[in-house]
Amino acid sequence: MRAHVGDQLVIDSPTTGVARRDGEIVGLHHEDGTPPYDVRWSDTDEVTLVFPGPDAHIRHLEHDRAGTTQEPQPDTGGVAAEPAAAAAAGSAGPGDIGRRVTAERRRLGLSREEAARRARMSPGYLAYLEERPADPALATLIRLADALGTTVAALRGGGMDLPPGQGHALLHPRLLDLDPQECRDLLSTHGVGRVALSASDGRPVVVPVNYDVVGEAIVFRTAPDSVAAGAAETEVAFEVDHLDEAMSQGWSVLAVGPASVVTDPDEVRGLARHAHSAPWAGGEREMWVSIRPTSLTGRRITAAGQ
Repeated sequence: MRAHVGDQLVIDSPTTGVARRDGEIVGLHHEDGTPPYDVRWSDTDEVTLVFPGPDAHIRHLEHDRAGTTQEPQPDTGGVAAEPAAAAAAGSAGPGDIGRRVTAERRRLGLSREEAARRARMSPGYLAYLEERPADPALATLIRLADALGTTVAALRGGGMDLPPGQGHALLHPRLLDLDPQECRDLLSTHGVGRVALSASDGRPVVVPVNYDVVGEAIVFRTAPDSVAAGAAETEVAFEVDHLDEAMSQGWSVLAVGPASVVTDPDEVRGLARHAHSAPWAGGEREMWVSIRPTSLTGRRITAAGQ
């Protein structure tokens, strides 16, 4: 491991490619750039003498001829990086915390430099948090939350038991209709969706189910005496959606069509064999219901200009 003054020392968390702590190397003790180093930590702004362990790597700050800083490159000590780690370090997008930090900063109209100054950290480290999956220390989150007028729990995604969609709406939202192919792509192959049907007493009900997509059909399994089993031999609506709380964006897809019980033994065995997941509700749920959409529509909320 060799470094120059101005390089970054990154301490990884047990999660591959995720940074736990980050600091600027401000002093060398050997002319060849080998450890130990004097490091100014981005989360505390304190300088300490560091003997890097196996969980540390160097991110070199390289400059082009125009004088602008290019993306730091990790120093793996001359050993080729593992593919997963290399992908995470070089091409991974922002993590959930980074997205929430970015959303809160933009809500306040702060630049990265202003937000970093308020949080008493380097703008480069804030950029790293916003652009890469990271696991910042608690002290960092406390200062960020204070600077952004929010809480550590909110930056970590707290409030998961609350109904979704309680965040701030976009300043200039745009509602787009999705074409059928986009709807099919968003349905993907499996997940959790909601079936809307009429219960035995005639009242409308909505039931969440684990589903798969097989060909043109949406299939789920349930117990014969369950509420969801009432969907069989009726016309139902099936809905799946995704909300990005940090960015106040999302989409929804609605499929409408007749539902029927899958009775062919070979087809039932094939569905059970290739099912992506077991029903989360547990228990004996061996009745397969197939929905064949006659209508497939969807909408997406995004920021104007995207």
